[in-house]
Amino acid sequence: MSDCCHQPTEATDHCASHADRPDYFLLTVALGVSGLYLAGLALPHSDAWYTVLAHGVRELFNKMWWGLAIGVVFVGLLARIPRDLVMSVLGHRDGVSSLLRATLAGVFLDLCSHGILAVGMKLYERGASLGQVMAFLLASPWNSFSLTLILFGLIGVGWTLLFILLSLVIGLASGLVFDALVRGGTLPDNPHREKLNPDARFADLWREFRGGWKFSLAGSGRLLSDGFNGAKIVIRWGLFGILLAAAIRAAVPPEQFAAWFGATVSGLWLTLLAATLVEVCSEGTTPVAADLMNRAAAPGNGFTFLMAGVSTDYTEIMSIRDTTASWKIALFLPLVTLPQILLIGFVLNQF
Repeated sequence: MSDCCHQPTEATDHCASHADRPDYFLLTVALGVSGLYLAGLALPHSDAWYTVLAHGVRELFNKMWWGLAIGVVFVGLLARIPRDLVMSVLGHRDGVSSLLRATLAGVFLDLCSHGILAVGMKLYERGASLGQVMAFLLASPWNSFSLTLILFGLIGVGWTLLFILLSLVIGLASGLVFDALVRGGTLPDNPHREKLNPDARFADLWREFRGGWKFSLAGSGRLLSDGFNGAKIVIRWGLFGILLAAAIRAAVPPEQFAAWFGATVSGLWLTLLAATLVEVCSEGTTPVAADLMNRAAAPGNGFTFLMAGVSTDYTEIMSIRDTTASWKIALFLPLVTLPQILLIGFVLNQF
């Protein structure tokens, strides 16, 4: 792995300042997930609530761990890539072009929602505008290559491509709104942008960065350590999400949810409520959304479940709040995106 950046960054300084403080919340949820995962290996399947809880934790962790792991690697890599180089790819200036680059970056990264979130938070620390970060996140982890192929089989190529196109529209529109809110002073700008060099050229920056590459086992270890420290926020809330989602599974049978989700206004609102309450990684939301579409004949509900899982996800909201140090920015995510999602969901249900 590359160990080319020896200068401390804002991210590593921030992590170092908290290195000697135990993260009791992370330790607690990690122990809870570990214990229930082991119980899921030992307990046979049954309808008992504790069995459903244990197997739910095991199933969700098996679906999420790889996305979190890849997210840690990407965060470690981004910590070593100079800020100006990252922003020369995404674009320094506000506008549709820079937002489109950020949106496409979110689409082409084959990560789950928690892996995408970890990378998105690091992009903010590297100087991406608030609009670019939101467009990146809303490009939807279920647009990843692997999950797109799964959706092809579950709901068909046509519906899948339409869902992807509509999510790109929401990502771009939301990015424009967030950048406008920053320009108007409603939301704070990213303080890391003040340190960017807008005249830096990608070719020159890449040549300089590539010339400093060194590959070593020690460098790889430091990269993973920095990536874990940088992704702690997401890991913490992701593990908590596993516990919460498994608890809801144990308390409320999935058949009872499915009976309520028809192509009606009330069904759409119940879908939004379920997407808000049930913390499920993108691998989990994809088959549920397909089931809403196929069994409940409600394509708008399926789209809403996929998109609202990003917009109302408390892991996402809390990670944004911790990274930006702003509750206002975090709460504007659902405020800006949910009206768009519900409107599109309602229209899709009419077909």
